[in-house]
Amino acid sequence: MLKIDIHTHILPKNWPNLKEKYGYGGFIHLDHHKCGCARMMQEDKFFREIDANCWDENIRIKEYNDFGIQVQVLSTVPVMFSYWAKPDDAYDLSRFLNDHIAGIVKSQPKHFIGLGTIPMQSADLAIKELERCVKDLGLAGVQIGSNINDKNLSEPEFFDIFAAAEELGAAVFVHPWNMMGKDVMQDYWLPWLVGMPAESSRAICSLIFGGVLERLPKLRIAFAHGGGSFPATIGRVEHGFNVRPDLCAVHNNINPRDYLKKIYFDSLVHDKLKLDYMIDLMGADRIALGSDYPFPLGELEPGKLIQTSDYSEDIQAQLLNGTALDWLNLKPEIFMP
Repeated sequence: MLKIDIHTHILPKNWPNLKEKYGYGGFIHLDHHKCGCARMMQEDKFFREIDANCWDENIRIKEYNDFGIQVQVLSTVPVMFSYWAKPDDAYDLSRFLNDHIAGIVKSQPKHFIGLGTIPMQSADLAIKELERCVKDLGLAGVQIGSNINDKNLSEPEFFDIFAAAEELGAAVFVHPWNMMGKDVMQDYWLPWLVGMPAESSRAICSLIFGGVLERLPKLRIAFAHGGGSFPATIGRVEHGFNVRPDLCAVHNNINPRDYLKKIYFDSLVHDKLKLDYMIDLMGADRIALGSDYPFPLGELEPGKLIQTSDYSEDIQAQLLNGTALDWLNLKPEIFMP
């Protein structure tokens, strides 16, 4: 059975000194302090340790063969979005990262699909790079953050970007980042455990209540980490919509629950009961295998939760490839030997 993981991250092994190139700091660089691993550093501040599977596509292919999965959808690590940077510099960095992903996809088209990154702080530049990703590089779409410099995705300045994605037929993958409240919950990894699920719900609710999804019905948009806390709190969201339409239905009077059948989610929920609930809530045709490989908060054996559950073969097939192919608008034949 064809298996596609829609949520994996990759970086180039090396890139230019961005502080020297752009004339100011704040960018990520890699410190290859020993063989087979590197420190992601932001100036002199440690961000994350990564292993060679974060940049070496051959290691990725080998590990995914061991997992029994054939195809990975590649996207950058969200900290590389650099939405805070000057627009021209973020645009330049996006082009570099996208060229790298496109090169890997071109070299191993049976194993990889690519999502680009775009400078969301400038609609004009974001659309320009989005068009290049799809038309010139052959990428399937783009990955964006759950907020743009603390602005919700429903802000009018971003609408034309989503409209361009719909027109181009580009898949959009929304990943939580820059978590709200992180400054007041530094202990216990709470920004990742609590903030990330809330960020995904923030993004979904903003796009629904802001009328973006209603105005762009053909936009194929997916949300990481099983949509975060949104599926678990849809009852509360719907109730708020019903009892306080003066606050919630200002820009869209369609029930939020209706959008469960119009957006996509990855399967990264770490709990069979939660996955069962989501399948019952929205249907397997809205959920695609996603692992957050190669990071520790992801599914350490991609696909294991789905493959070790008691789902029928049809539901497993939908979760392991059918939904991904629909979201990406691809045919399974392109991955056949």
